[in-house]
Amino acid sequence: MKHATSRMLFSYWDGLRGERAAPERSQVEPGKIRHILADTFILGIEADGQATFRLAGTRVCALFGRDLKGVNFADLWPADRRAEADQLVDLVANDTVGTLAGITGETEFGSVISLELLLLPLRHCGAPNRRALGALSPGAVPSWLGLTPVHLLELRSLRVVGNSRPLRPGIGDIGPLAAAKRHRLVLLDGGLNK
Repeated sequence: MKHATSRMLFSYWDGLRGERAAPERSQVEPGKIRHILADTFILGIEADGQATFRLAGTRVCALFGRDLKGVNFADLWPADRRAEADQLVDLVANDTVGTLAGITGETEFGSVISLELLLLPLRHCGAPNRRALGALSPGAVPSWLGLTPVHLLELRSLRVVGNSRPLRPGIGDIGPLAAAKRHRLVLLDGGLNK
């Protein structure tokens, strides 16, 4: 985790859950994470897997230039990339694991921002797949934040966090489109000729 917000939220969530896969939503006390509330949010997850914002911090809302309460999480991505957002929610809801994603956001004027997205499962009234606690934080706050909204998100990397058990086969892959865009270190055989 690169961003302090993600590290602080994960640490708080991890402390709440103890030995369980996820803590109860009712255990989350906003006062305990008041220093990072601007970058945090809670998603409600329906039986069909659709996730909507129930609460969103001021900086998260400013990033998109609107109040996000009631907005579908996948609607923040362009239509051809909504499957990436749905996969993030699926991992959190159905595998009860946290996800950490590197995301690039772009405004209509071409300004780009690097973001870190952390999604963590919460239990709600005993159900393990009905809420998610998240943070969406920029590495550096741009001067245009709140003036020009981000309208395009792109998933760059994905990692499962806080998991000690195996995932379903094929889970954790970010898809061929995003995987092809990731930068990788490649070692080639060869060396110095003597």
